Amino acid sequence: MAEYICLFNKDTLIIKHPKKSPFFLRTIVLLFAMVCGVYICTICLRQISTVTKIKFHKVQVIERPSPDSNIVKQSEAQIPTLHYPKPESFSRGECTQNPVRFFAIVSMQRSGSGWFETLLNSHMNVSSNGEIFSVMDRRKNLSSIIQTLDKVYNLDWFTSASKNECSAAVGFKWMLNQGLIEHHREIVEYFNHRGVSAIFLFRRNLLRRMVSVLANSYDRYAKLLNGTHKSHVHSEEEAAALSSYKPTINSKSLISDLKEVEMAAARALEYFNSTRHMVLYYEDLVTNHTKLKDVQDFLGLPLMELTSRQVKIHKGSLSDFVNNWDDVSKTLNGTEYESFLCADY
Repeated sequence: MAEYICLFNKDTLIIKHPKKSPFFLRTIVLLFAMVCGVYICTICLRQISTVTKIKFHKVQVIERPSPDSNIVKQSEAQIPTLHYPKPESFSRGECTQNPVRFFAIVSMQRSGSGWFETLLNSHMNVSSNGEIFSVMDRRKNLSSIIQTLDKVYNLDWFTSASKNECSAAVGFKWMLNQGLIEHHREIVEYFNHRGVSAIFLFRRNLLRRMVSVLANSYDRYAKLLNGTHKSHVHSEEEAAALSSYKPTINSKSLISDLKEVEMAAARALEYFNSTRHMVLYYEDLVTNHTKLKDVQDFLGLPLMELTSRQVKIHKGSLSDFVNNWDDVSKTLNGTEYESFLCADY
């Protein structure tokens, strides 16, 4: 681009350079902006990549434990299965949509199960139908057992305890020697398939249980209450009459007999370990009333104050109820069963 000359006077000569093109300046500014933009985008992308990795890592942690983990299984086991029975013998009416839980009280004779069942039946939403398998025909084979169970859990079993239409929990008592152990594999499968919750009730002081068993067996024939046999009583007078009989315990086989009962309870717990269950002891129910709350929680029931009219038959020191107490005491002293001699329950 040519230069041009300006003359102001004779003595002064000024030479001016031409102005730079606006296009050139704009190009420089644009290039600078592009460089800055590329730099900023690069920094942002690096930060986003880092955050994404962190978030992805966090999601992986949240997904643990896996659905088949022991923790999930244990949590699910705490929730009783809900059922909506459709009985053949009556209509549930407005209670058709009320869910029902199935349970079975698994125990041994003279372990407090009768008293415990009356406590449960004092709940307005519980129907526990007694010792239904005490009748031989109902447990003569596996088929008859399953038919009986289906009838109970379909609400087609009627007893004085039945609150069928709006029951929130229905069950019964089942003694270990009433076909339960003989068919334990099939019954465990049935419990798991039908969602039946088992409540195991045992007695810690097996010596007191033995005294109760012997006294009850004697009364079946002696009928001390005006010619009537009663396994449970509702007055102090009746309790005193039944406890007046003092059985004689075979001290020679005593320890082996106690061990046999212990093993029977342990075997039952082992067989039914895969079922949804809880374990109770008679002594704990007597001394710790919060145990009844635990039972209601286990069955998913609204909490209520549970009561029973039954009166304990053998109260006080065991030495007052055993004919050959000295022999029994000598046999158990120094053994693992020594504590049975002093326990109140």
